[in-house]
Amino acid sequence: MDVDTYMKAHRASGVIVLKNGEVLLERYGLGRTADDVWLAQSVGKTVTAFLVGAAIQDGYIRSMDDLVADYIPQLKGGAYDGVTIRQLLTMTSGVKFDEDYVNPDGDGSQIWVWPFAKEDPAAYLGRLPRADRPRAKFVYNNGDAFLAGILVSKATGKYLSAYLAEKLWKPFGMEKPAYWVVSPYGLEGGDGTLSMTLRDYARFGQFMLDGGKSNGVQVVPLGWVADATRAQVTLPSEFEDENGATDYGYYWWIYKDAYAARGHAGQAIYVYPEDKVVIAVNSAWPESEKARDHWQALYAFVQALHAAAVVHR
Repeated sequence: MDVDTYMKAHRASGVIVLKNGEVLLERYGLGRTADDVWLAQSVGKTVTAFLVGAAIQDGYIRSMDDLVADYIPQLKGGAYDGVTIRQLLTMTSGVKFDEDYVNPDGDGSQIWVWPFAKEDPAAYLGRLPRADRPRAKFVYNNGDAFLAGILVSKATGKYLSAYLAEKLWKPFGMEKPAYWVVSPYGLEGGDGTLSMTLRDYARFGQFMLDGGKSNGVQVVPLGWVADATRAQVTLPSEFEDENGATDYGYYWWIYKDAYAARGHAGQAIYVYPEDKVVIAVNSAWPESEKARDHWQALYAFVQALHAAAVVHR
């Protein structure tokens, strides 16, 4: 199928392809334009991980092997006590988080309540039980990413949005303002309440492709991008069956020739470092049991776009 057919069949609101920093393809759907922001969902986790790297570069955080509870005292004595920042960014904390977004009392539902509630989310997360010892295995956990956002805010003394503007949006030349939900308690959702334009999704991928530099200034430590986008954890086989990913980095999904940030309902940034190609896609998939089919179709679509970009002159 061609680009337009895919976009209609899979409710894509935007597709953009960069090669060597230049736009090869940019297409919009669902009434969206280049000026419209789009909710990043879990692509926002990957931006949060970048901010952890920036905080290390700036000296706010000492090391990836520091304990999270050293920066967030509410976690001491709970299941997150003894968990390192590296384990937080690789979804290997071992803390039990049920990811239930249907039951209003489920942990997943509570995350969506937090932006509109006044309870300290660190205190809520600090009460969660332990399921496994840290680093024992990968378990997708929105609580880990939410805590990563709190970690950056606590360490820097700044809103995530303010720190993101300082470290990336202004110096890298992002085209439009982005928006991050801030709760009455004063915290953004580090797990995925960030919205930005399609072109700025692609620019974030280009920033990673450029090694974490902005106008020649190293924003994250040397080697950070390589560490963030390499196999830190091997994924269970069902993830490869669903979308081709074999490993996991710092909130990046790792493929044999690419790394990707992915979010609910079809949000994605794929980076192919060898070919200098960045592909970003936004979607509005319906809530259904067919999410697996959508992810498989998206991965096939991105592979076709990548192949076309490689041969483009």
